[in-house]
Amino acid sequence: MWTVCIIGAGKIGQTIAAFLSASRNYRVIIADSDLAALKRLETPGVQVRQVDGSDAAGVAAVLADCDAAISAAPFFLTPSIAEGARRAGAHYFDLTEDVAATEAVRSLAEEADTAFMPQCGLAPGFVGIAGADLARRFDRLDTLSLRVGALPQFPTNALKYNLTWSTDGLINEYCNPCDAVQDGTLQKLAPLEGLETFSLDGVDYECFNTSGGLGTLAEALAGKARQVTYRTIRYPGHRDVVKLLLQDLQLASRRDLMKEIFEAALPRTEQDVVIVHCTATGWIDGAYREHSFLNKTYARQVGGAHWSAIQITTAAGVCGVVELMRRGALPRRGFISQQDVPLSEFLSTEFGQLYLAGNITELKGAA
Repeated sequence: MWTVCIIGAGKIGQTIAAFLSASRNYRVIIADSDLAALKRLETPGVQVRQVDGSDAAGVAAVLADCDAAISAAPFFLTPSIAEGARRAGAHYFDLTEDVAATEAVRSLAEEADTAFMPQCGLAPGFVGIAGADLARRFDRLDTLSLRVGALPQFPTNALKYNLTWSTDGLINEYCNPCDAVQDGTLQKLAPLEGLETFSLDGVDYECFNTSGGLGTLAEALAGKARQVTYRTIRYPGHRDVVKLLLQDLQLASRRDLMKEIFEAALPRTEQDVVIVHCTATGWIDGAYREHSFLNKTYARQVGGAHWSAIQITTAAGVCGVVELMRRGALPRRGFISQQDVPLSEFLSTEFGQLYLAGNITELKGAA
């Protein structure tokens, strides 16, 4: 049995704790600086500990008897939590979409005796596993397009959006430069650009560049593909309103104010849907082909409790790779990227099955 400590007692941290504690393979601890948040936890069998995530020494003390640490804390705490895991000799996993935080984790992994695996949630995370699986099917890859959206099932406001996860992370994605491969080389693209429209199951969507969702996949495919991009899916019109707020009204330089506006004006919802839509083109046996992958996950009951789609997909993403690490199916030392995880092995875990319980469709294009 593995002992896993989750640092961060928010909605995603609570979901991870519930999923892992329901498995006979894990003893679960959840830690947070907010004692009131810890007291509100109602997951049977989960121990609680108080820790300041910005204090690496304190984090190391909390992790002293743990096999693995999962950071479900805000991205700016990633370096100190990862440093605490290194000192404690625990395997490290996180959900961060922040590129700088991931580079800090990569640096820590160079001297570590344990594994460091950031970006393990939905995007980055599962989408990188699915995208890499598509890429491996081609003798020569031409393009890979990854699109992910966490959306309300019943949009009502002008943004056609409800808060479903971290507001800090959302604004980060809308403001920071976006990794991509263009003409075979690694490049930075402007956020909120690259607008596309498409339809699925009779519903219209738009998607546009956002930061962080591609993880390390762009780096891995530079020089091997002509174009690799990541875009966030929203309902039509969302991008234009956000662009007005962040760029025309210059709220990108006032992220604290933007956060206040979003959290005051946008209600949270647990009636959501997560869409993962990946498309690849390239050559197989001399013929130019297209393969696509589609997954739609809705909010639903899991283990007797109701969870939102973003909670299910994010928690399942990190729990699945933790399970592969526990099994010995992943390297036990150094930096590990999402594209190193075979999709079939991920889906074979009890947590990967939560994606299969959604609606997975693979479409193979004709020559």
